[in-house]
Parts: sequence; C-alpha cells; structure tokens
Amino acid sequence: MIARLRGILLESSYTACVIEAGGVGYEAAIPLSTFEKLPHTGEEASLFIHTQVREDAISLFGFATAEERALFRLLISVSGIGGKLALNVLSAMPAASFCAAVASGDAKSLSRINGVGKRTAERLIVELKGKLTGIDPAAAPPENGSDAADAAAALEQLGFKKDAVNKTINALL
Repeated sequence: MIARLRGILLESSYTACVIEAGGVGYEAAIPLSTFEKLPHTGEEASLFIHTQVREDAISLFGFATAEERALFRLLISVSGIGGKLALNVLSAMPAASFCAAVASGDAKSLSRINGVGKRTAERLIVELKGKLTGIDPAAAPPENGSDAADAAAALEQLGFKKDAVNKTINALL
C-alpha cells in the first residue's frame, strides 16, 4: 500500500492533484483543505496517502496532515460513507469543527455538508462519538454543567465559532 507520496507537483485542482515520484505520475483525490496547502506547480509536494483497492479500481486519497488522513479513515469506517463523501466532509469544515460538532451532537451543522442528510449526520455522531479524541482533543467541548460549558455557551451566543471557543477554553483550563 502507498502510505506517503513525495515528488514534484505536476498539476492540481480543488479535488485532485498529480505528483510525479520516481518517473510515475500519481493522481490523488484531495480535500479542499489539502489543496490550500499545496505548493506551486513544479515544486516538491508531500502527501499522506490512503490507498483504496477495489475490484475495479485502485484509488489514492491525499492529505496534508496525518490527522486529516486519520479522520478520513474514521469517516469511511462509518456505514454508508465512501471516499467521495468523506472528502466532501473534510472540504466543508475543518477537522477541529467536525470533531466539535460530533462531540456536541450537532447534527444540524453536519447536515449542511453536501451529501450529508439528517440521517447520515446522526449516524456520524453515533458511530464516531468518542473515537475522535486523538484527531483534535483541543476542540472537544467542555463537560456539560461546568462553568466552562456555561462560558462556552455564552461565547457562542455572542457569535464566536464553536471550535475556536472550545480550543480557547480548553487551553485556559
């Protein structure tokens, strides 16, 4: 299996890139967050790779960080979530925001993602709750009933983003 790919970036788009390594051009599907971190064409690029082997195709999925790849692997482990939908999730919201939404049970935020309906959002929450601590522990919401949770709720009502609030409060704690 291909786990890491480093070489010259030949071409890139919002959804895929081609990296030449050892004289071979490898095409990898990527989320938008990885596209934003790619170097210019002709420069050296490095991606964490998830290789998917199926009866009719071998697909490569590339990620800028190991955390994104780990989250992708958790997403495709959920019933009904394939590689394309998992990339949509990673493209639609940062990993920290996704982890916070799952941890807090925020199905409404998840159902705004293209291809994720209410039932899929609920399935993501049920199957991934408690499994995301290694991805972004700083984004975990404070425990309910605590002063920190009250502060987080107040800051969210004032318009601050949930993942930023959780990270800041956890850092202060």
